[in-house]
Amino acid sequence: MTATARNRAIDRIRREQTLARKTELLQRLAELPTDEDDEEPMPDERLSLIFTCCHPALATDAQVALTLRAVAGLTTTEIARAFLVPETTMGQRLVRAKRKIRDAGVPFRVPPEHLLPDRLDAVLAVLYLVFNEGYVGTSAGRLVRGDLCEEAIRLAKLLAVLMPDEPEALSLLALMLFHDSRRAARIAADGSLILLEDQDRGLWNRDRIAEGDRVLRQAHGMGTYRLQAEIAAVHAHAERPDETNWSRIVELYEELVALAPSPVVELNRAAAVAMATEPNQGLSMIDQIEGLDDYYLLHAARADLLRRGGRREEAAASYRRALALATNPVERAFFERRLAEVG
Repeated sequence: MTATARNRAIDRIRREQTLARKTELLQRLAELPTDEDDEEPMPDERLSLIFTCCHPALATDAQVALTLRAVAGLTTTEIARAFLVPETTMGQRLVRAKRKIRDAGVPFRVPPEHLLPDRLDAVLAVLYLVFNEGYVGTSAGRLVRGDLCEEAIRLAKLLAVLMPDEPEALSLLALMLFHDSRRAARIAADGSLILLEDQDRGLWNRDRIAEGDRVLRQAHGMGTYRLQAEIAAVHAHAERPDETNWSRIVELYEELVALAPSPVVELNRAAAVAMATEPNQGLSMIDQIEGLDDYYLLHAARADLLRRGGRREEAAASYRRALALATNPVERAFFERRLAEVG
């Protein structure tokens, strides 16, 4: 009994010490960036593991995928969805990454502080994808997994303290904060999905938006996360849907396409163009995108523009395709409702 009590006391002391250390770090976020020197090069065990797994011996995609599996605990299905590849393909990639680490005898240890920037891109990608999985779950019975969103934001805040001079670390944190500010408004009382344009903006977390603004002001330069954060900020500051500055959003997506072209970015740009001009213009751009035929959000976006343009039969066909590809039951229910409206 004495040993048990002693062990419990030790565990409690350790938890209190850990909490105190993390509280001190988070308090320092009040004025980012900070001029104080952080004596702990890696202030959190999970963040430490992420940097450890993002080893440059692996290709960046393999680093990110392996870290999402080994540290963040995402399933192969969830990781495959994030990379827009079949589950079997992602499974094979993970096996190859583990084999390469084993065969090369890669030492899994926290890198020295001067090597951290070399791993930053992969670490940011991990945090971004963890947040995205929380924001729109792959197959959970609910749309939002708040635990993943909160954990990604927590780690992003610690990273911002650890590397306050890295603008993309700050920009990613701001991006998460802007998106997460809408969490309470995205789901109706019955658990159904509410689109951005239909959300009660009085439910948006203004403290998170203000925090995102403050962090973004500290992020100098113009990288991919900065551009995405700027787009999210435009949405966050529109008090009503019709006050959204869609022209500015299109400009930001143009910059993003030029900086980091990808089919998904092109899809988002097309959707923004449709809102800034008229549905058919965005629809024409979507129909020119290659490589996303199995991406459910392309078909959902196409269906929505067809619906807005009064092309109900074509909209129904696209909704059926989106429904066939979607895995989250909340999103599937939304597509079923839309299909019933146009069918």
